[in-house]
Amino acid sequence: MGGTNMHIKRGGHKLHREEESLNETVGVMLVDRGMTVSLAESCTGGQVMKYLSDVPGSSRYLAGGIVSYSNDLKINLLGIPRAIIDQYGAVSEQTARLMAEGIKNITGTYLGVGITGIAGPGGGTEEKPTGLVYIAVAGETKTNCQRYIFPGQRGEVRSSATSAALDMLRQYLLDMG
Repeated sequence: MGGTNMHIKRGGHKLHREEESLNETVGVMLVDRGMTVSLAESCTGGQVMKYLSDVPGSSRYLAGGIVSYSNDLKINLLGIPRAIIDQYGAVSEQTARLMAEGIKNITGTYLGVGITGIAGPGGGTEEKPTGLVYIAVAGETKTNCQRYIFPGQRGEVRSSATSAALDMLRQYLLDMG
């Protein structure tokens, strides 16, 4: 098993060795705690689920998830109120939190992860620039959410967001004890 120290990489479209070992570390932590996880991904396009499922035996802790690029899927599948998306936008802390909580509730897993952002190259504004990503991890009693602005092209933003989501999941599990 590799180390758990994580550094967000700025280059390339492929996760580096540290992230490859991070997905194994997260898997071991989930199995050791008897927990399951599900994901609602937007800007990462399912990359977090891909890396978690790359680990042999991942079916013990990975229930599945959805890739929800459209607001309609966020509303109709994840149960996010249209008023939240209208008021705060699809790329917001509020939406990320509700994505994590929604997928957790739908799948019945112990943890849910929600990721929404602007990977680019277009779509950014002064208020919400390209590279802006919100990642949320929902558990039984709390939901943590972090805001990031990742540099680089689309692939780099998605890779960085994937790495950050895996690390947030690891940190959430560590904080649980």
